[in-house]
Amino acid sequence: MATLLIIVIYVAFIGLGIPDSLFGPAWPVMHEDFGLDVSLMGYITPVCTFFTIISSLLSAKLINRFGTAKVTAVSTAMTALALLGYSLSPNIVFVILCSIPLGLGGGAIDSGLNNYVALHYNTATMSFLHCFYGIGVSLSPYLMSIALDGSGDWRGGYRLAFFVQMGISLLVIFTIPIWKKAHPPVVVEGEASEKTMRLIEVIRVPGVLKASTIFVASCAIEYVCGAWGSTFLVESKGVTPADAAQIIVFYYVGMALGRFLSGVLAGKLACWRIIELGEAVVAVAVVLLLLPLPTVVSGIALFMIGLGNGPVFPNLVHLTPRNFGLEISGAAMGVQMAAAYTGIMLMPMIFGALVGVFSTDVFAVFLAIVFAVMVLFTALMVRFAKKENKYE
Repeated sequence: MATLLIIVIYVAFIGLGIPDSLFGPAWPVMHEDFGLDVSLMGYITPVCTFFTIISSLLSAKLINRFGTAKVTAVSTAMTALALLGYSLSPNIVFVILCSIPLGLGGGAIDSGLNNYVALHYNTATMSFLHCFYGIGVSLSPYLMSIALDGSGDWRGGYRLAFFVQMGISLLVIFTIPIWKKAHPPVVVEGEASEKTMRLIEVIRVPGVLKASTIFVASCAIEYVCGAWGSTFLVESKGVTPADAAQIIVFYYVGMALGRFLSGVLAGKLACWRIIELGEAVVAVAVVLLLLPLPTVVSGIALFMIGLGNGPVFPNLVHLTPRNFGLEISGAAMGVQMAAAYTGIMLMPMIFGALVGVFSTDVFAVFLAIVFAVMVLFTALMVRFAKKENKYE
């Protein structure tokens, strides 16, 4: 049953990834359809992310009351209906309204399943979990590119994504009974007995802010590339919207591959070592973007950013019980996910403001600055872990 359950969880994580990479490839066409300035994307996507943060902070209480299975099932259904709403949106206001259930559903899935897998499975399983997220975020730009290449209609891309997401939702709903069978009641009781803490109490736990800052920076890199990568390629490199969407597919393929390799290496290398190797790959990619090289190199650099940054998130997630203890693992996970989504919310918005003042040419410089922050706080967190005898 445990094997069957992890397969269901993997599929649910594909569903988590599907909505996250649709808006970026759709935006070059969507903003023209609605008559909006290209820079406004940075102000629209934070709506979804804000509600994701709220959901992440409430996830521990919701899961303690209803259980991970039911919260995941309801949340996946919410995201599917939100995608359908996007495809039917007559204007940008309706798109923003649909972002509310999309954000609430995504945050609950992310925090709940990450903590569940961190508690019940090993490091390799966690990396493979996020590899399946990479499959989800790779699939949706492909679906969008099919729609854009055919009719040029971004709504068709959202409709295709809705059908896939609804199928995943039904799978999760029908398999709710296997969760308790997969893990005996004593384990479920242990999960439910985790300490519920106020936000200020969790923030005061040593190391939580350092780890949360790494999440902010890593997710900022991931989502600025995902949300703005297509627009950067179109506006700064002269690529067509359909071709740009296909290049972003390879960016997400790089992310999925990085997480797959992380799972393969989990038995040989410690989590921190994998994180450091990933950051080294990102460093090379950022340098390639900073240099005035041909468009094909930009595509390769984006692939490398996905490859290197991809393993950071799952390995840092899996270290949560070790860094902060089993008793407060759920609360710490919720804060870390909220921090991650804060980066997702603010950084694309900040970058959008910079694009409005300058142009998408600041893409590489922005990534370099955020990456420097990630490297700094990784070093600080490693020092903390060694000092507290929690270093793996």
